[in-house]
This record gives sequence, C-alpha cells and structure tokens, in this order.
Amino acid sequence: MKRLLSTLQLDIRLQLRNGLYYASGFVAVAFVVVLKQFPALDLNRLWPAIILENLVLNAYYFMGGLVLLEKGEGTLEVQITTPLRTEEYLLSKVLTLGALSLAETLVLVVLVQGLRFAWLPLIAGILLMVALYALYGFVIVSRYDSINEWLLPSALWTLGFSLPLISYFDLWQSWIFYLHPLQAPMTLIQAAFETVAGWQLVYALLYGALWVGVVAWLSRRAFYRFVITKQGAR
Repeated sequence: MKRLLSTLQLDIRLQLRNGLYYASGFVAVAFVVVLKQFPALDLNRLWPAIILENLVLNAYYFMGGLVLLEKGEGTLEVQITTPLRTEEYLLSKVLTLGALSLAETLVLVVLVQGLRFAWLPLIAGILLMVALYALYGFVIVSRYDSINEWLLPSALWTLGFSLPLISYFDLWQSWIFYLHPLQAPMTLIQAAFETVAGWQLVYALLYGALWVGVVAWLSRRAFYRFVITKQGAR
C-alpha cells in the first residue's frame, strides 16, 4: 500500500508538472463554450458520444505521453530495479488519470446541464472507460521509445474506438456491437441520462469488468516484454 501511495503522489506531480491538468481544464472549458452555443441540442442523447471521444485524450493519449516521458527521462527503467510491482505502476496511472477524467467530465456535465443525471452510472461509466483506454494505451505505447515513433501509428490503433457510435445513433443496428469493449461503459453513461433496460446494466458491469481484466493482463505482458526484457521494441 505504501508503494502504491508513493507512486500515486509521484504520478500526480508528474502530471501536474507536464500540464495535463491545464490541458484537461482547457478542453473542458472549450466544450462548455461550444455546447452552450446550441441550447436546442438533445444533450441527453449526445453525452455518451461526447464523453467517449473526450476520454481518448484524457486516458489513451495522456497515458501514452506519460509513459514516453518516463522512458525519455530514464525513470521507467529505474522503477524496474525498485520493489514497485508492475500492477502497482499500472494501477497508479489508471487511478490518477481516472480521477482527472472524472473531475473534468463531472464539471463539464454540471456546467452545461446542471444536476439532471444519475451520478452512479455516470461515474462507473467514466472510470470503466478510462481503465480500458489507459491500459490499452499502455499496451500500444510500451513498444515505442519516442513521440515521433508513436504518434502516427497511434491514430491507426484508435480507429475502432468510435465503432459503438454506429449503433448508438441508429446508423446500423446489430448485436455484434455489444462485443465491442467500449460498448459497456457507453451503456453505463447512457443510463445516466436515459432509461436503459436492467439487463443492459448487468451486461455493462460484467462485460466491462471482463475487458478490464483482459487489457490489464495484456498490459502486464507488454510491460514485461517491452520494458523489462525489451523484446521486439521498436
């Protein structure tokens, strides 16, 4: 527990020093300003899509930037020689990015439409989405050593992120979208603003937890392969 608490403090300082909190705040203000210009929009319908796309920055890209920064400074390699466990390193990143994303998103929603939403499913959906984005982000970024190497391929690695929106906006309805990992947190966020069936909530919690377990396992393997042994790193 002490190792985790110390790592959390270090991650918060690292994120603050590198302007992640300011960037997140700027994005939130920009969203508020833009959304306020369209009072006729049915935001209850749009919030899941807005949050889905916004958290790509807060979780996936912030995770990538932090890992590459630590690689560049040599601090990631130093951590290998400490008692810090891989899961503690990853958990610290997920928790700190989750707290940042949760604060930003809640402020954004409250400023735009007040308190007319269900808190618990929104919080659960945000944290679940951040965990999926951040851990997946580590799986991808761990094989690169610089921003230049990672940035262009990262766009290809994120192509599938928005696929659940196809079903959400009725462009094409199919059960197959329920297999997509991000459909689970999308459903929870939707439940914060609209009524969803009980089975959908059960699906979202169980399927979301399953995928968090999958990407957590993949991220631990990636840490061992690309950070510790440096096998196949680009």
